[in-house]
Amino acid sequence: MQTLTILVGSTNPVKINAVEGAFSALFPQTLIQCQGLSVPSGVPDQPMNEADTRQGAVNRVIACQRQAEADYYVAAEGGVDEFIDGPATFAYVVIADKHKQSVGRSANLPLPPVVWRALLAGEELGPVMDRQFQQTNIKHKGGAIGLLTNGRETRQSAYHQALVLAMAPFLHPQLY
Repeated sequence: MQTLTILVGSTNPVKINAVEGAFSALFPQTLIQCQGLSVPSGVPDQPMNEADTRQGAVNRVIACQRQAEADYYVAAEGGVDEFIDGPATFAYVVIADKHKQSVGRSANLPLPPVVWRALLAGEELGPVMDRQFQQTNIKHKGGAIGLLTNGRETRQSAYHQALVLAMAPFLHPQLY
Protein backbone atom coordinates (compact mmCIF):
# COMPACT_ATOMS: atom_id res chain seq x y z
CA MET A 1 0.00 0.00 0.00
CA GLN A 2 1.28 3.46 -0.92
CA THR A 3 1.83 5.97 1.88
CA LEU A 4 1.46 9.76 1.78
CA THR A 5 3.17 11.79 4.46
CA ILE A 6 1.56 15.12 5.28
CA LEU A 7 2.81 17.81 7.63
CA VAL A 8 0.04 20.03 8.99
CA GLY A 9 0.95 23.49 10.23
CA SER A 10 -0.97 23.15 13.50
CA THR A 11 -1.42 20.82 16.43
CA ASN A 12 -5.16 21.60 16.59
CA PRO A 13 -6.95 18.23 16.24
CA VAL A 14 -9.73 19.81 14.15
CA LYS A 15 -7.24 20.90 11.49
CA ILE A 16 -5.28 17.63 11.54
CA ASN A 17 -8.49 15.57 11.29
CA ALA A 18 -9.76 17.72 8.42
CA VAL A 19 -6.52 17.19 6.50
CA GLU A 20 -6.49 13.47 7.19
CA GLY A 21 -10.16 13.15 6.18
CA ALA A 22 -9.74 15.13 2.97
CA PHE A 23 -6.68 13.19 1.85
CA SER A 24 -8.27 9.86 2.82
CA ALA A 25 -11.31 10.72 0.71
CA LEU A 26 -9.13 11.69 -2.26
CA PHE A 27 -6.72 8.76 -1.96
CA PRO A 28 -8.82 5.87 -0.57
CA GLN A 29 -6.27 3.16 -1.40
CA THR A 30 -3.42 5.05 0.31
CA LEU A 31 -2.17 5.09 3.87
CA ILE A 32 -2.33 8.72 5.04
CA GLN A 33 0.18 9.73 7.71
CA CYS A 34 -0.60 13.21 9.08
CA GLN A 35 1.61 14.89 11.61
CA GLY A 36 0.77 18.22 13.18
CA LEU A 37 3.53 20.72 13.85
CA SER A 38 3.37 23.78 16.04
CA VAL A 39 4.54 26.51 13.67
CA PRO A 40 4.01 30.27 13.72
CA SER A 41 1.47 31.93 11.47
CA GLY A 42 3.30 35.25 11.51
CA VAL A 43 -0.04 37.06 11.72
CA PRO A 44 -2.20 38.09 14.71
CA ASP A 45 -3.79 35.23 16.67
CA GLN A 46 -7.13 36.54 15.41
CA PRO A 47 -6.67 37.52 11.76
CA MET A 48 -9.12 40.36 11.09
CA ASN A 49 -9.02 40.39 7.29
CA GLU A 50 -8.64 38.13 4.28
CA ALA A 51 -5.07 39.17 3.55
CA ASP A 52 -3.77 38.28 7.03
CA THR A 53 -5.76 35.04 7.08
CA ARG A 54 -4.32 33.92 3.74
CA GLN A 55 -0.81 34.99 4.74
CA GLY A 56 -1.06 33.03 7.99
CA ALA A 57 -1.81 29.81 6.09
CA VAL A 58 1.01 30.47 3.59
CA ASN A 59 3.45 31.17 6.43
CA ARG A 60 2.51 27.95 8.23
CA VAL A 61 3.15 25.88 5.09
CA ILE A 62 6.53 27.52 4.56
CA ALA A 63 7.45 26.80 8.19
CA CYS A 64 6.48 23.14 7.73
CA GLN A 65 8.58 22.88 4.57
CA ARG A 66 11.60 24.10 6.55
CA GLN A 67 11.09 21.53 9.31
CA ALA A 68 10.95 18.17 7.54
CA GLU A 69 10.43 16.25 4.31
CA ALA A 70 6.91 15.23 3.38
CA ASP A 71 4.78 14.51 0.33
CA TYR A 72 2.46 17.41 1.18
CA TYR A 73 2.51 20.41 3.49
CA VAL A 74 -0.87 21.77 4.56
CA ALA A 75 -2.18 24.65 6.64
CA ALA A 76 -5.59 26.06 7.46
CA GLU A 77 -5.99 29.52 8.96
CA GLY A 78 -9.31 30.79 10.25
CA GLY A 79 -10.06 34.50 10.13
CA VAL A 80 -12.76 37.13 10.05
CA ASP A 81 -13.51 40.18 7.94
CA GLU A 82 -16.33 42.57 7.19
CA PHE A 83 -17.81 42.15 3.74
CA ILE A 84 -20.54 43.93 1.81
CA ASP A 85 -23.11 41.62 3.45
CA GLY A 86 -21.65 41.96 6.94
CA PRO A 87 -18.99 40.37 9.13
CA ALA A 88 -18.14 36.72 8.61
CA THR A 89 -15.66 34.04 9.54
CA PHE A 90 -13.93 31.82 6.97
CA ALA A 91 -10.65 29.98 6.46
CA TYR A 92 -7.85 29.87 3.96
CA VAL A 93 -6.14 26.59 3.20
CA VAL A 94 -2.77 26.12 1.55
CA ILE A 95 -1.46 22.84 0.16
CA ALA A 96 2.05 22.45 -1.21
CA ASP A 97 4.41 19.76 -2.36
CA LYS A 98 8.01 20.20 -3.45
CA HIS A 99 6.99 21.83 -6.74
CA LYS A 100 3.84 23.87 -6.37
CA GLN A 101 1.32 25.42 -4.04
CA SER A 102 -2.47 25.68 -4.17
CA VAL A 103 -4.54 28.13 -2.13
CA GLY A 104 -8.20 27.60 -1.31
CA ARG A 105 -10.84 29.27 0.81
CA SER A 106 -13.90 28.14 2.69
CA ALA A 107 -17.37 29.63 2.54
CA ASN A 108 -18.31 32.57 4.76
CA LEU A 109 -20.27 32.09 7.97
CA PRO A 110 -22.12 35.29 8.94
CA LEU A 111 -21.22 36.50 12.43
CA PRO A 112 -23.70 37.98 14.90
CA PRO A 113 -23.19 41.70 15.64
CA VAL A 114 -22.39 41.02 19.32
CA VAL A 115 -19.58 38.66 18.25
CA TRP A 116 -18.21 41.11 15.68
CA ARG A 117 -18.11 43.91 18.26
CA ALA A 118 -16.10 41.69 20.63
CA LEU A 119 -13.65 40.87 17.83
CA LEU A 120 -13.24 44.54 16.99
CA ALA A 121 -12.48 45.11 20.68
CA GLY A 122 -9.54 42.69 20.41
CA GLU A 123 -10.96 39.34 21.48
CA GLU A 124 -10.52 36.04 19.60
CA LEU A 125 -13.45 34.24 18.00
CA GLY A 126 -13.09 30.99 19.98
CA PRO A 127 -13.35 32.54 23.46
CA VAL A 128 -16.15 34.88 22.32
CA MET A 129 -18.16 31.91 21.05
CA ASP A 130 -17.37 29.96 24.23
CA ARG A 131 -18.86 32.80 26.25
CA GLN A 132 -21.92 33.26 24.01
CA PHE A 133 -22.79 29.55 24.10
CA GLN A 134 -21.43 28.65 27.56
CA GLN A 135 -18.87 26.28 26.03
CA THR A 136 -15.20 25.53 26.65
CA ASN A 137 -12.49 25.47 23.95
CA ILE A 138 -14.93 25.32 21.03
CA LYS A 139 -12.12 26.05 18.56
CA HIS A 140 -10.81 22.51 19.16
CA LYS A 141 -14.30 21.14 18.53
CA GLY A 142 -16.99 22.27 16.08
CA GLY A 143 -16.01 25.93 16.21
CA ALA A 144 -18.28 28.88 15.62
CA ILE A 145 -19.59 27.04 12.57
CA GLY A 146 -20.84 24.13 14.67
CA LEU A 147 -22.48 26.44 17.19
CA LEU A 148 -24.16 28.75 14.68
CA THR A 149 -25.43 25.92 12.42
CA ASN A 150 -26.72 23.79 15.30
CA GLY A 151 -24.07 21.20 14.48
CA ARG A 152 -25.12 20.72 10.84
CA GLU A 153 -21.68 21.88 9.72
CA THR A 154 -18.46 22.24 11.71
CA ARG A 155 -15.11 23.89 11.52
CA GLN A 156 -13.71 20.55 10.37
CA SER A 157 -16.30 20.12 7.59
CA ALA A 158 -15.58 23.64 6.30
CA TYR A 159 -11.85 22.90 6.21
CA HIS A 160 -12.49 19.51 4.61
CA GLN A 161 -14.37 21.01 1.65
CA ALA A 162 -11.84 23.80 1.12
CA LEU A 163 -8.98 21.27 1.20
CA VAL A 164 -10.61 18.92 -1.31
CA LEU A 165 -11.22 21.83 -3.69
CA ALA A 166 -7.65 23.13 -3.28
CA MET A 167 -6.32 19.71 -4.29
CA ALA A 168 -7.62 20.04 -7.88
CA PRO A 169 -4.24 21.24 -9.27
CA PHE A 170 -2.53 18.21 -7.70
CA LEU A 171 -5.18 15.76 -8.91
CA HIS A 172 -5.09 17.09 -12.49
CA PRO A 173 -1.64 18.65 -12.96
CA GLN A 174 -1.89 18.46 -16.76
CA LEU A 175 -4.65 21.08 -16.62
CA TYR A 176 -2.81 23.48 -14.33
